[in-house]
Amino acid sequence: MDYVSALVPPVVMAAFFIGLVVTIVKSQGGDNKAKEDAAVDAAIARAEAVERQGGTPSGA
Repeated sequence: MDYVSALVPPVVMAAFFIGLVVTIVKSQGGDNKAKEDAAVDAAIARAEAVERQGGTPSGA
């Protein structure tokens, strides 16, 4: 029965990792994609505006 106790941790970790990968893949795109793209576009636009003005971002 030592082999069972030796195999349980890797099997549990593998199941957790598979679940993590599935969650990440499912969260990509879909309904959230437009919202995420808009947030990135807004952040880039703010950074470019600050750069054109020659200042530093307020968050830095």
